[in-house]
Amino acid sequence: MDPTWLDWSAVAALGALVGASELISRYRDAPEAAVKTWPALAYIAINTAASIGALELIHANHWLSTSLRSTIDLTAGVSAMAFFRTSLFIVRTGDRDLGVGPSGFLQIFLSAADRSVDRIRAQRRSEAVGKIMEGVDYAKAFQSLPPYCLALMQNLSPEDQQQLGRALENLNRGAADLSVKARLLGLELINVVGIDVLTAAVESLGDQIRSVPAASRSG
Repeated sequence: MDPTWLDWSAVAALGALVGASELISRYRDAPEAAVKTWPALAYIAINTAASIGALELIHANHWLSTSLRSTIDLTAGVSAMAFFRTSLFIVRTGDRDLGVGPSGFLQIFLSAADRSVDRIRAQRRSEAVGKIMEGVDYAKAFQSLPPYCLALMQNLSPEDQQQLGRALENLNRGAADLSVKARLLGLELINVVGIDVLTAAVESLGDQIRSVPAASRSG
């Protein structure tokens, strides 16, 4: 039973979905930015091509005895994912463990996508946090802004909350100027809840977290 165009399309879509979902999970504050750069598109294309290639190999070698197309298509997609995430052996370089094999090849494109998205996001994040946190008092905001942001989020995992807590502890122990700390606080929160939620939280808390009340600034 030869694969039809529907089989090819389903397997290609599965491979693309896996690649895109992995990228999106790395940029929760702006998932749409994770799939707009050429390294990200290349990463998705590799996953797509691997799934298509796996389907061709399965049919050419008659590796599955089942006649269920859905089973064959799913196996092709899953086997390609597994192949490109394996390492033949691990090499220790400095303080890092590097996988040598298909996973190392895929990691090149994933790292390139990370750098490309970071460059695009850096300017917007800097402009956004400067505007959002303008006039915010760090000491006041540190006590009330993080829990308020977390309360606005309904599905934030305990792991994400713990990671944010550790980042905020390190920030609070730092020796930076308070105005800089206020912006760093905003950036840490953006990483978890996004720009829109942080904006809404700061606007909602208003003068409770500001150095000078709005009425005094306008006067």
